[in-house]
Formats: sequence, C-alpha cells, structure tokens
Amino acid sequence: MTEAAELFDCRTTWAESLSDLAENDPRIVAVVNDSVGSSKLNDFEARFPDRTINVGIAEQDMVGVGAGLANGGYIPFVSCAGSFLSARAMEQVKIDAGYTEANIKLIAQSPGMAYGELGATHHSLEDLAWMREIAGLTVLSPSGPKETEQVIRWAAEYDGPVYIRIARMKIPEIHEGDYTFVPGVSTQLREGEDVTVIATGTTVILALRTADILAGEGIGARVISMPSIKPLDEDAVVRAARETRGIVTVEEAVVGGLGGAVAEVVVREHPTRVEMVGVGDEFAPTGSVDWLFEHFGITPEAIAARARTLAD
Repeated sequence: MTEAAELFDCRTTWAESLSDLAENDPRIVAVVNDSVGSSKLNDFEARFPDRTINVGIAEQDMVGVGAGLANGGYIPFVSCAGSFLSARAMEQVKIDAGYTEANIKLIAQSPGMAYGELGATHHSLEDLAWMREIAGLTVLSPSGPKETEQVIRWAAEYDGPVYIRIARMKIPEIHEGDYTFVPGVSTQLREGEDVTVIATGTTVILALRTADILAGEGIGARVISMPSIKPLDEDAVVRAARETRGIVTVEEAVVGGLGGAVAEVVVREHPTRVEMVGVGDEFAPTGSVDWLFEHFGITPEAIAARARTLAD
C-alpha cells in the first residue's frame, strides 16, 4: 500500500450496494433523518421513492420507525450521522432494536472525527464502546470499499440488529482478490513476531504504514484488520498475545471500543502488554480531521512509537 493509492468514499459504495439489493428485494427500505444527501441516497430515493422514509430531524423516531418496519416484514436500513444515531437515539437502539431483536440495520454515517470542524457535537467517538455493550447487537467497522459492500450485503441477509460504521473520509482499498467478509473473523495483512497492531475501519491503512516504519528498524509488526468489533475474533487476539511481545490497538474512537474489547480477551485468556491508540477520557476538540488525528496520536509515526515500547 502506498501514499499514491486510489482513495474511495465508502458512502458511495454503501449507497450503490443498497440500491442493487433493493432492485431484487422489495423488503429493503431506507429510513433517514433528513440526511438523504449526506447518506448518498439521492439515487436510491429517485429509484425507490416509496421505499425512502424521511422522518426529518427526529433520530429517536427514525429508529422506532425502522423497528416498526422490521416488525412488518421489511428490512430497514436506518441511516444518519453516527453521532446522532448512537447518542440521541441510544434508548431506541437499546430497546427497539436490541431488546426486541429487530431485523434492523443501523448505518452510522461519517463516524469518528469525520466532521472535523463541526466539533464535539458531531464527533462520533463513543459509538463502538457503547454499541458493543448492547446484547445481541452486531457491531461492524469496515475498512474499505470492498469490505463495505460485503458488510452491507451480509447485513441484508442476516436476521437481527446490526450497527455498521460507514467512513466519510476517503480511504484506499485494503482487501484485494477474493476477500470475503465473515462476522467475527479478522484478516492478517502482515506477518510479524515482535509486536501486533490490531486496527479497524479508517485506521487499518495507518497500521500498515506503521508496519512499514517498524520494518525499516528491524521490528516485525503483525497487522490484523478487525472489521467485526462484536463478535470479536478472539482466536486472532489470543494468538497475537501468545506469539508476539504485545498488542497495539488502533481506532478512530474512544479506546473502550476495539481497545477495550481486545483488552478483555487478553486479560481473560493470555495476559500481555496492550497499548491502546485512540481517544482517551476527553472530548475531541474542533479542528480538521488531519489535525485531530495528529492531536490524538493516531498516525503511523505515533503508533510506531507506542509499538516500540512493546517490542523492546
């Protein structure tokens, strides 16, 4: 993977995938909160106006409407900014989606720090930590267009509630060839016996660049892409704990998401040193995405520095 790699907007991939699915399945509907444009669903709305439900700026109602549609036999994809879906509508996600085991797909658009200059109200940093605690809710964070498409197609077939992050920031393709997404299964992208870097979503490419930096210093970094936060690939985590000197987790979120999930497995199954890269106990300030990543040390150079402490 190089700096010159082609970049993709995964929101386009998600929208195209949903339209393709809806063409062959009349049960598929889109529910939005006055976010047709930011969800990239303009084409979907034009093609399927009767299956596009815009509830306005009413995220709690949006999830409730989605759950009602699911109870009526539809497959609702409920799409809005991750900050509002995971925070404003948390009770509805917990009760209407999780507790009732509704067949609803919750699509968190522009998660993490993607809204940058709009500040703390629009940053969706807590969602992975919150959502993985809701019983029965599958939590996914794809890392590129191929994985995004496969996650959406898998979710349409799966009978149950799913929470999916869709990246706003343009990112390169991570997976080539015949890659197939399976929930609860990670992908090892690099071999390494000194330290393991486990990343998810937009940070997978940063983990790969970290491995390049460390390789130049003679440090072998295993890189694992973890698109499934829940269920987590616990076997891959345990192998990393046993076979390398420590684990670095990387996420565009508070470290209680992927980092917390990995740490829980490590403590229970095979204790080892764990460094968590992400956001700590603070609100993210206002600033550009690049500045925010630098501010929180979510860069290849900063991740490499954390990894060196484990490889020594």
